[in-house]
Amino acid sequence: MMQTGYLEGGREETEKLLNEYIEFLMANSDSEHPAWNLEVIRSGKENKWNYIDGCMIRGILSLYEITEDEKYLRFADEFMGGFVREDGSIRTYDVNEKNLDNINPAKNLFMLYDRTGKEKYLKAIGHVRTQIDMMPRTKAGNFWHKNIYPYQVWLDGLYMAQPFYLEYEKRFDDSLKVMDVYEQICNVEKFMRDKETGLYYHGYDETRSMYWADKDTGCSRNFWLRAEGWFILSLVDVLEIMMDMDMRSQFQHLKTMLNELAESLSRYQDESGLWYQLIALPHLQGNYLETSGTALISAAILKGVRLGFLPERFKSIGQKAFYGIVDKRLSKGEDGNPFVTGICLVAGLGGEKRRDGSVEYYLSEPVVDNDAKGVGPLFLAYTEMLR
Repeated sequence: MMQTGYLEGGREETEKLLNEYIEFLMANSDSEHPAWNLEVIRSGKENKWNYIDGCMIRGILSLYEITEDEKYLRFADEFMGGFVREDGSIRTYDVNEKNLDNINPAKNLFMLYDRTGKEKYLKAIGHVRTQIDMMPRTKAGNFWHKNIYPYQVWLDGLYMAQPFYLEYEKRFDDSLKVMDVYEQICNVEKFMRDKETGLYYHGYDETRSMYWADKDTGCSRNFWLRAEGWFILSLVDVLEIMMDMDMRSQFQHLKTMLNELAESLSRYQDESGLWYQLIALPHLQGNYLETSGTALISAAILKGVRLGFLPERFKSIGQKAFYGIVDKRLSKGEDGNPFVTGICLVAGLGGEKRRDGSVEYYLSEPVVDNDAKGVGPLFLAYTEMLR
């Protein structure tokens, strides 16, 4: 592997490399064979409707917004069109699975419908919206993360579902259930925020019966970087949709939550610009600086500053994170193709693998290159830098 530093190379060199990377991934991907989805590539199985591709297409559509280059819209349309049928049904997607992750790709359908006018995207939006009404809930009112994880709330799920839910209510339902979105986020603050660090725990079990859950709080044991990233970006995306809605006090509360979390995260940023996989344990042996969570936080902070949700002083934190990834994690291989390193492939709680939320667990998951859970957020951060 040939390692190349791009921080010193300046903005033009960075843009050139990232644009090369995007071109390479688009040229080698379609809805059945995404070059960025390492889990699918490793399994050798059919690619299904999934949140990982949703992140990547979100980044590509953001590039279209900025550049107005039709190739980005065309690629996103062809990729998502490979799943969405003319009647609005979606290949490989089953609402009865009741999995919040599966809502995330549908966020892209709003822009695709707006820009292409294809009725199938509007129908598909309605189809995905039916899952919201089917989702089982905790007694406090939050969606279960998945049907197979009863009474559990994971930070990831807030990003996957709430911006879609709010956008739908705003556009098509006279904002009928927007308070449901707000109240679910408030419950996360109430039950999952650690007052000492200001960080949020990865998961919460309302029943306190899972082996990974604290018997008093119901929370998992550690602060996982990517979960913090998903959550802070969910706050920014929800606030963006809420900006022109008649929800002044709710908007102000979520803005305060965002500022407090950004402040807490800033205290843990490494000199390199990145954050650690276990964010609150930077000196722990075996802990490592992780790319995907850093990219999510960078994208969220830069977007939050641009939209006026965060003070200007946070911009340098978001930029430092972006350039930290570019300089430490973005490389070119011997074949000349760019790639990104240092991405935690996956992490969760419970399930067949006895994922117990321990330090040992989070540090045992594979660290990989070129997976969309890192690449997609990096492109979102890149588009914020371009803006």
